Amino acid sequence: MILIAGIPSEEPVARVIESAENLGIAHVVFSQRDALHYELQVDFSGQQLRAELRLGGQRIDLMQLQGVYFRMMDSASLPENHAATPFRLPAPKLQRLRFVNDLFAQLADVLPCRVLNRPHHMGSNFSKLYQLAFIREAGLEVPASLLTNEPEAVADFEDVHGPLIYKSISGVRSIVKPLTIDEKGRLHHLRSLPTQFQECLQGHNVRVHVVGDALFAARISSESVDYRYASHDGNRTTMQPVNLPQEVAEKCFRLASTLRLPLCGIDLFETEGGDFFCFEANPCPGYSYFQNEASLPISDAIVRYLEYGTAQAPNGANN
Repeated sequence: MILIAGIPSEEPVARVIESAENLGIAHVVFSQRDALHYELQVDFSGQQLRAELRLGGQRIDLMQLQGVYFRMMDSASLPENHAATPFRLPAPKLQRLRFVNDLFAQLADVLPCRVLNRPHHMGSNFSKLYQLAFIREAGLEVPASLLTNEPEAVADFEDVHGPLIYKSISGVRSIVKPLTIDEKGRLHHLRSLPTQFQECLQGHNVRVHVVGDALFAARISSESVDYRYASHDGNRTTMQPVNLPQEVAEKCFRLASTLRLPLCGIDLFETEGGDFFCFEANPCPGYSYFQNEASLPISDAIVRYLEYGTAQAPNGANN
């Protein structure tokens, strides 16, 4: 049996549930918003961990699970925590909801089964620069980059590398934008907000998802610098499955292994000359967008990996 933890209505979680049902794999769903009604018993004695989850009259020995798909949001971000929503809970119930969620998140770090992904392995994404060191270690090239709070340094960097893009250096999602003439007029704000600048590459974005021993890649075409927000610019984004060069694929597997992320979303860029660069690795990828747009069976691979230890389809075809 596998356990799927998160908010069932969120598409990445919903697609994993759907795949488990379609593949006939026994599963149970840990819904964060229903955790108030769960019982979670944990015992550690004689140097042996025991953990049992009770929900809906069902008892699940967590130590006997084959795998866990973990996509839980911070319990403080749940609607039940916010007074402005109709879901706000009374203090005692809210405290219990948080406790059960937080305790299960801690268990996900130590359960003996396969977990996609353990919370404490996701920390590398909190600092983009820290993560870049692992990307280089895996053998992937990184675009020329500058982190600075000095406007003069940006001008010097642009003189050397040409047109630039800029983005946040934190783990919080941000929109990648080109450094335009208008934006240069705001560079004095760098004094209080260090920002990352990179050379603006020409070619195509490639999104890679590593799932255990399987890899899925999609080539992305868009007129926008940040294809995720193309519609905001009145542009379109299209995707199609692509087979990566073996050397690049091996480096993606190596990066996922180095980061200890058996489920990993890797942002690559293929230049017009056929060179590959890597921007970052996402430890909790919203893979369903790419699954839908490029017809990649990622959720099936997730379920197979959790249950069997291999994400490979029976016929060996993954993309």
